Amino acid sequence: MRTTLANLLARGANQTTAFLPVPDSETLAETLIAFANAEGGTVLLGIDERGTIHTSLLAEEVEVILMRALSMCRPPVVTQWGQAELAHGTIVHITVPRSPELHSLADGRVLVRHGALNMPLGGDAIRQLAATKSSGDFEAEPVQGATRDDLDDSVIEEYLNKRRDRGRTPINGSIDDHLIGIGALTEDRIPTVSGMLLFGKHPQEFLPQSGIVFVRFEGTEPRGKNGLAGYGRRAELEGPLARLVEAAWNITWQEMRVGAVVVGLKREEQPEYPSFAVREALVNAIAHRDYRLTGRRVEIRMFEDRLEVISPGGLPGYITVDNIVDEHFSRNPRIVAGLFQWGYIEELGLGIDRMIEEMLQHGHPAPEFKATPYSFTVTLRNTRERPAARTWESNMNERQMRALAYVREFGRITNREYRDLCPSVSPETLRLDLADLVDKNLLLRVGDKRGTYYILK
Repeated sequence: MRTTLANLLARGANQTTAFLPVPDSETLAETLIAFANAEGGTVLLGIDERGTIHTSLLAEEVEVILMRALSMCRPPVVTQWGQAELAHGTIVHITVPRSPELHSLADGRVLVRHGALNMPLGGDAIRQLAATKSSGDFEAEPVQGATRDDLDDSVIEEYLNKRRDRGRTPINGSIDDHLIGIGALTEDRIPTVSGMLLFGKHPQEFLPQSGIVFVRFEGTEPRGKNGLAGYGRRAELEGPLARLVEAAWNITWQEMRVGAVVVGLKREEQPEYPSFAVREALVNAIAHRDYRLTGRRVEIRMFEDRLEVISPGGLPGYITVDNIVDEHFSRNPRIVAGLFQWGYIEELGLGIDRMIEEMLQHGHPAPEFKATPYSFTVTLRNTRERPAARTWESNMNERQMRALAYVREFGRITNREYRDLCPSVSPETLRLDLADLVDKNLLLRVGDKRGTYYILK
């Protein structure tokens, strides 16, 4: 547990880690519920984020606190716990897996983990989360008719090498033991849905809905002109998920127009869409689609004026179009974890933020998100806004000009960074300065509360 504990302390409280320096049953129950309803996680008792031990816990004390907490959970949450002996005392770690059930407290409250907080849900969000939970854990189900021989050892080896390159600890036991541990194989060595999708030789033979269809239309509508074919290129992509990500990116990049701008004395290529925004849309569609839906594949539709990426299945859990920037919930956590090891997914929950930022910084409109019960569509438009005239500079104060210069140099600015630039000015005055720049359409506010920052619009 020492290596794991060091990693947990380095990351601090977050989506999957909570610290209870002085544990009490009610707070522990809230945290267990929040983790079980979200991605799962680890609760550390008796220690804070700085590594300071507040109380050395005895096994008997932990059992009493945990049993009281579990008695407040409806239905009870599955947990595993253990102790770690440190130089200044003993701490306890409680592991909570993501649950296929919807859990609430005895008083009826439903909570989910959001960042470092246990967030209560309202009626609509609870119903949406319940609908997702009731579908079961499809990615963990065994694939009928498949055997261990249907997994590609070369793809597994590539995954293990990528995992090693990311600094992960060496696996213990055999490769098959590791595959069982990550949910790619059942205890009987039958490939699961996630195992087949990540490592299968021919996943589409068992899960034909897992492929991708790419279509390049000639105009702005999905139909032809003068009775001719409506598309200039159509391709069906197959293979395990890592290969699908690569193939989807390659074909989209091939079909993107590339212009050029001159910056100083250098000519710089300017693709039709920012590469990060495209890759994020593609990876999200593959990682988070509902694989239970047969007969529908991920679709990439490229038009003259836009790129549409359509993922089968509505938004998962309590996610809505309105909270998609701030909230996070994975329909397929094992698939997400696998693609993370390949390097296609970085820090969870930050991709949508950066997708919006990249589009705006390149002069495009923000991405458009459309959700239905059975699909989710991301639309990127290739139109670019012309730079506004600079007459507004005469209407700015010196502080605001310094703020804009800072954003041009570093890409963004936070309220704290602005206060560091202008230490003698009140925080409220600086807040109004930034709000005025947003009103002038010079800056765009991204995020909320402590996570707020500003970028050039």
